[in-house]
Amino acid sequence: MSLAEVVPHPTAVVAATTTWQDFPALWGRLLGEVWECLRAGGIHRGCRNIMLYRDDVPNVEVGVLLDQPCPLTGRVVSSELPGGTAAMTVHRGDFGGVGAAHDAVLSWCAAHGHRPNGTRWEVYGPHDDDPAKQWTEVYWLLS
Repeated sequence: MSLAEVVPHPTAVVAATTTWQDFPALWGRLLGEVWECLRAGGIHRGCRNIMLYRDDVPNVEVGVLLDQPCPLTGRVVSSELPGGTAAMTVHRGDFGGVGAAHDAVLSWCAAHGHRPNGTRWEVYGPHDDDPAKQWTEVYWLLS
């Protein structure tokens, strides 16, 4: 765990309001829409997947870090990951364990007197078929 000063970073996303129960079945479709748009614009790789949770409703944005211009179509829009001071960790291993990384960040914040404001996000490392080589950065913006 550590504190990080993060700067806003442009993204291409599909935003949705959902429930925590429905989100596991929804995020793949939203990410698929983003990648379909990127491929139509000539981008086939190199953009890291992200999930931004704006609150506990949850209002979510699912998409990619966008480091190059691309025409966005359909429900895919420009957005950005927020900037500021964030508590963060890197989860290594199967993506199914990312929830435990969020819990660990919250526990660390409580133990060190930091107050998360509810906005959090995940930035996924490049795809690897070997779960042992997968990694995800987990951030919680602080008040």
